Amino acid sequence: MKPQIVFILTLFSVIQIGFTQESLSELLKKHNTHQIPYMSVEELAMPKTKAIILDAREYEEYQVSHLKNAVFVGFNDFNLENTSKQIENKQQNIVVYCSLGIRSENIAEKLSKAGYTNIYNLYGGIFEWKNKGFDVYDTNETKTEKVHAFSPEWSKWLTSGKKVFK
Repeated sequence: MKPQIVFILTLFSVIQIGFTQESLSELLKKHNTHQIPYMSVEELAMPKTKAIILDAREYEEYQVSHLKNAVFVGFNDFNLENTSKQIENKQQNIVVYCSLGIRSENIAEKLSKAGYTNIYNLYGGIFEWKNKGFDVYDTNETKTEKVHAFSPEWSKWLTSGKKVFK
């Protein structure tokens, strides 16, 4: 009788763990409106992909690491007017990213409402970029393994590199 009870309890635990673990896709479905199309990190990394890359995280996150040639636009202090002055061509390909792709969708939606037509949200953000083995750069434009992990709760999605919390 005891082996059966142990088996049932073990099975219940495995099922419960399976239901509590969320995939990145499920996380983004829960938090995003999906009005902005995603671009994969692999597509953005392809040499043929020409786009302006906007970093929609906070400045301390950007300083720790960012994608090469990314333009910092921020999230809390995002200024549409200043960004519009930097990107006058509203048909230009634009990829917006943050840690995972939640804050960046918000900024991309603001750009879309301002008339920009070719805007993408980087699927999985800088976390997915680093997890897939692509390089990130610090404030001196030097390759780094450090990635600002945003918070302990969200840092579980960063599985590569060195997590930094400031």
